[in-house]
Amino acid sequence: MLQSRVLAIALILLLSTTFPEVHSKSIFEKDRRDWLVIPDAIASYIYETVNKMSPKAGQFLADAAQTPVVVGSRNFLIRETTRLTILAEQLMEKIKNLWYTKVLGY
Repeated sequence: MLQSRVLAIALILLLSTTFPEVHSKSIFEKDRRDWLVIPDAIASYIYETVNKMSPKAGQFLADAAQTPVVVGSRNFLIRETTRLTILAEQLMEKIKNLWYTKVLGY
């Protein structure tokens, strides 16, 4: 019972974006800072499959994904992963700078 609830919550979080938005995103775009593109794409495919089998269940998933709690959680995750990505990029830039100045002597 607990596993099915966890799966349902995970699917709701994954489906909490608009589906045309998922198809317009490139997973391999270089300057991309949104780490949720791949889960969004997977959620879109799950939604499409469920919707083909049962439009009523597909509509339920789409409605559940647009609830304020799910949207708020997803926005929080996007905001925090973007912040962490920026910090990681800054750290890599500092390491690269240190490598060039101290180790290689440029």
